[in-house]
Amino acid sequence: MENNLLEINEISKSFSGVKALDKVSLNVRPGTIHSLMGENGAGKSTLMKCLFGIYFKDSGEFVLEGKKVNFTSPKQAMENGVSMVHQELNQVHTRNVMENIWLGRFPGLPPIYVSHKKMLENTQDIFNKLEIPVDPKAIIKTLSVAQRQMVEIAKAVSHHSKIIVLDEPTSSLAEAEVEHLFRIIKNLKDQGCGIIYISHRMNEILRISDEVTVLRDGKLVDTSPASKLTTDKIITMMVGRELDNVFPPKDNEPGDVVFKVEGLTAQYKDNLKDVSFELHKGEILGIAGLMGAGRTELVEGIFGLVTLKSGKIMKNNKELNIKHSRDAIKHGFAMLTEERRLTGIFSILNIRENVTAASIKKYKQFKLYISDTKMKADAEWAIKTLRIKTPSQKTLIRALSGGNQQKTIFGRWLLTHPDILLLDEPTRGIDVGAKYEIYQLMIDLAKKGNSIIMVSSELPELLGVCDRIIVMSGGFLTGNLDAKKTNQEEIMTLAAKCV
Repeated sequence: MENNLLEINEISKSFSGVKALDKVSLNVRPGTIHSLMGENGAGKSTLMKCLFGIYFKDSGEFVLEGKKVNFTSPKQAMENGVSMVHQELNQVHTRNVMENIWLGRFPGLPPIYVSHKKMLENTQDIFNKLEIPVDPKAIIKTLSVAQRQMVEIAKAVSHHSKIIVLDEPTSSLAEAEVEHLFRIIKNLKDQGCGIIYISHRMNEILRISDEVTVLRDGKLVDTSPASKLTTDKIITMMVGRELDNVFPPKDNEPGDVVFKVEGLTAQYKDNLKDVSFELHKGEILGIAGLMGAGRTELVEGIFGLVTLKSGKIMKNNKELNIKHSRDAIKHGFAMLTEERRLTGIFSILNIRENVTAASIKKYKQFKLYISDTKMKADAEWAIKTLRIKTPSQKTLIRALSGGNQQKTIFGRWLLTHPDILLLDEPTRGIDVGAKYEIYQLMIDLAKKGNSIIMVSSELPELLGVCDRIIVMSGGFLTGNLDAKKTNQEEIMTLAAKCV
């Protein structure tokens, strides 16, 4: 059709004989937001990677502005006006913002001469149009996840993109940052861009979308105007059944205090100052706060990933000396990090190797070799218990969807038999059905006596799963709330509190 900016016609793709996409079709009109939804492994990211030249489709066609296209690399896609902002950000952490944006396209006569002045002007011009308050000369690794997300969107805009794919762009953003992102998306939409938006957050989808396409098991379920959809209807299309409750019943019963920290203060970071709290046996404790409040620094400090200036960490009334993550593991701690791709998975290794990585010592035999049989058995347990969708244990973890990668990491830590789990955004980028499974797993672990500390940017999640919620602002603890008696308004008030 003439008014379609992009047509995706009957795209199919298989991996090792397993069909990831089966004749999927959809159209994107200029100046619209077309959302793509489905459970993890439904084929959303695979479809976009076929469009973007990361994967080669088996059959079907892409038509961009009336012309058939078949991109063989992301570079070719971007040169033709198709950009993709990935959920796991691909950036050069040791270089600055403007170099990341113009990488491979430096102004001047590279490699003889690069005009840093022109690069700065071009970057600042895009930032001004998009209202992005980031220093173009800042080193990428010094930025927050939210700021890095904005940089990637600016990079997409710098290519004069007609189609911009956003894969879970708000999964680690606080509410104020989400609003800023939505303003940028509206700006791009008003300029005639076609936005393909992948997200598991129902409220966002219904709020900003013009059309919604749902995939299930690699097949197209339906495409509908967002105005005709409800949360319940989308969930039913995604999972193929009605999901009566978003959260499982909380039937764990917290017991005595088993863990506490006193006056925890970071050595080199400003957002962890004099924090004290207690954790009970069989309790799920949530940590709320805005971006930069110190939530991640708190759990990383406990796990030995952030150097502490002062404070005590005590378990079962015994003070622990945790200087490194291996010390924390030895004392029965486990941690799922916020950035799965950067600090969670070993992307060049397979499922079996990833899931057994933290327990490798127990597979040694006679100090000479590692028992592949034992590793295989434990990997099979993790795959079955956590319902990890994978063709085999030998599949590279990078080939899995984000949610299945997260389940694999969860399985890795469960094999260490921890007493205390530190979970930083554990359901980030995971669909509603898989989230329920993760919540149920957390509650089951709590019922067995495990204690859990969970950082989350989703307030309904904290209220639905946790027994108590502590709130942080500016590195300080500003609240300690009973999840059954509080609400989102009270949490946000404490999160915004100036200390």
